[in-house]
Amino acid sequence: MRLGVYNAILHDRPLPEALTVIANLGLTGIEINTGGFLPPVHVPTFDQILESDAARDDYLALFEGTGVSIAGLNCNGNPLHPNPEIGEKHAGDIRRSIRLAHRLGQTRVVTMSGLPGGEPGATVPNWIVNAWNSAALDVLDYQWEIAAEFWKEIDQLARELEVKVALELHPQNLVFNTADVRKLIGLTGATHVGVELDASHLFWQQMDPVAVVRELGPLVFQAAAKDVRINKENAALYGVLDNSFRRLSPDENRTNLGGDEWANEWPRHSAWDFVALGRGHDTAYWTEFLRALHEVDPEMLVNIEHEDVSLGRIEGLQVAAKVLRDADAALRESLASTSA
Repeated sequence: MRLGVYNAILHDRPLPEALTVIANLGLTGIEINTGGFLPPVHVPTFDQILESDAARDDYLALFEGTGVSIAGLNCNGNPLHPNPEIGEKHAGDIRRSIRLAHRLGQTRVVTMSGLPGGEPGATVPNWIVNAWNSAALDVLDYQWEIAAEFWKEIDQLARELEVKVALELHPQNLVFNTADVRKLIGLTGATHVGVELDASHLFWQQMDPVAVVRELGPLVFQAAAKDVRINKENAALYGVLDNSFRRLSPDENRTNLGGDEWANEWPRHSAWDFVALGRGHDTAYWTEFLRALHEVDPEMLVNIEHEDVSLGRIEGLQVAAKVLRDADAALRESLASTSA
């Protein structure tokens, strides 16, 4: 497998230093953020690369001799947000990222399906969690019409430029499980839109990432290695859909998500937490996760995403990288013994 790191956790340092960190972890890939919720910190010459071969070559030269190569681009955001300041900007970032991928010789762009408002004239997204009533299905019908039109357009652009767009199955998006993936492909006829299999969001939904990989097969284009720990006592009381988040004030350190939207503080008594690999599921589980991905594509890009707030940036990457390398080694040994 091709193992690397999603670079957002390393936005605190220049790209050359980030590449050194990743090489020292024994990994060989960097998934680079190119817009959406986060700015393209490690692609300062984005616009020039789109127009200039010299700028492109200068950028690619930064990776030469480092042992680390680009392992896909990432522009997670909400391209269907009804506020054009957010939705149109994030949709534009996806289009630009596809063009950038083509210029850089990359074939993968990771993003999210997005989430529209619930009706014409809406100003905020509306996530239908449980469509038990007819009005909720009316909202979903409206949202799917918007999504289908947008993703048909994106699929055409991606197909023309020989890039595949991988959607993270992230709740509070229209597409967040296997049924939604099948529905989007059915509505659009897409050939270049599929899935980035981020195991973490499946874990907290009580889904099995290994089963999902095997169900979706060739629709899995890329993967993220991020773990989740279910805090059983809290989950028993609040469930995994608990909304005990705290709004951060303007004078606190907070992350802008576009327009006047901001990330909130995580619940203090959380039902679940993002954790480094191995702190929610052991190495044996991640070996089987890699095995399922290997069945789809032996060259699958699998990139660590570090969001374990109990560990520092480098410390968390070191913990995750060891588990991922050990799982990969166990898979290689297993495959070798099977073929012997």
